Amino acid sequence: MAGIERHRGFTGRIVIVGFGCIAQGTLPLLLRHIALRTDQVLIITDSDEGLAVAHHYGVAAEIISLTPDNYVSVLEPRLRTGDFLLNLSVDVSSIALLGLSQRIGAMYLDTCTEPWAGGYLDPELPPAARTNYALREAALALRHSADRHQPQPTAIITHGANPGLISHLLKQALLNIARDVAPDALLDVAEPDSRAAWARLARDLGIRAIQIAERDTQVSGTRKLPGEFVNTWSVDGFVSEGCQPAELGWGLHERALPSDAGHHSEGSAAAIFLRRPGAATQVRSWTPLAGPQHGFLITHSESISIADFLTLGDGHQPAYRPTVYYAYHPCDDAVLSIHELAGRNWRMQPAKRLLRDDIQSGVDALGVLLMGHAKNAYWYGSMLDIDAARALCPYNNATSLQVTAAIMSGVIWAMRNPRRGILEPDELPFREILRVCRPYLGDLVGAYTDWTPLEGRGWLMDEVVDAGDPWQFSNFRVT
Repeated sequence: MAGIERHRGFTGRIVIVGFGCIAQGTLPLLLRHIALRTDQVLIITDSDEGLAVAHHYGVAAEIISLTPDNYVSVLEPRLRTGDFLLNLSVDVSSIALLGLSQRIGAMYLDTCTEPWAGGYLDPELPPAARTNYALREAALALRHSADRHQPQPTAIITHGANPGLISHLLKQALLNIARDVAPDALLDVAEPDSRAAWARLARDLGIRAIQIAERDTQVSGTRKLPGEFVNTWSVDGFVSEGCQPAELGWGLHERALPSDAGHHSEGSAAAIFLRRPGAATQVRSWTPLAGPQHGFLITHSESISIADFLTLGDGHQPAYRPTVYYAYHPCDDAVLSIHELAGRNWRMQPAKRLLRDDIQSGVDALGVLLMGHAKNAYWYGSMLDIDAARALCPYNNATSLQVTAAIMSGVIWAMRNPRRGILEPDELPFREILRVCRPYLGDLVGAYTDWTPLEGRGWLMDEVVDAGDPWQFSNFRVT
């Protein structure tokens, strides 16, 4: 590709843990955008999945399953100060690998905070302990325990598409709305340069609810079979997060907690959880690709980190905080797979299939839907179709490329800023990240809409709505 941005001067080793669909799609981007010899990259994976991709690029791979008992003995000899640990695994504790990389002095990036295998579904753990809220608090606790006087290696946690890219799109969306509705009043100085300034901008715009609103229309020529889970990205990752309790950042404007809601006694107090799986919880949503839709309220750490980032005042008694959550409509075969999974009492189907090379058509529209401002609602995000994704980078589909481009941009930023400690996406410079991954995002679309979750529901006489405030979570939830 002409005009790509390349990073030079990295002399260490990149150790990639996990080599599923996301890692396979990330490898060509790393080799394209970072001046690397192939012997500077090592893959550690628990299966031979995707090894043909590694061999195609001449990258070494070792088949080793990381466990609580062996991860230190496996990784310590393979990582040195100044190296990069890129954790793209499932069923391997992100907090364990993050802590190890900090001790060794290696940089680090992951796309979500994973527990060890079985941690999401451990029947011995109460629902609150299986949430992303609890995992996030444990990850952030590592930076609080670090020596404040000694710069720590940069570790970017939860930086894929969402969480990750979506936090950068959110900041651009806030600026777009501000310039459209009240440029002189809201942007009479330079754009927000602090966490509090971003929160004040969201408050002054009147943002009450934020959805990470996604619609995936990719379709294969081979449709889902009974007993098969089909998805356009990691099947194991999706099933794991779908079986976690639904979670959402809880806004100050909300009048009543859901009857099945639970609180956290420690931490930021930015979010609540529901005592039911996210894949069994649906919400009303909207994207410019599909218009009104029902999405699954899948737990993701951005629902918590964005709500926390946009909080004004004390987190337990905030002066402002919006409601934030993920509303995901995956590809149609994944929707069918979720219904079958629920019917099996959340026991995984015996077969699973990842859609990539067999996709015939479709688009992934991933963006933020900001609601409550003077122009009602605004969606801003990436609309990427499968043909464009294949032309832009091999071993990707439209869904994975939105993730892998964000991973690549985060890795480059960390290499350029190697001693910044543990950071979340919301704390990174959004323009710099977007500049690097922008060529891979397809069309960046901003669309205003008059849609609200009350639209077209007057004839459903058995349904209770809060007509006085459309942005109450109770109006979004599908009961």
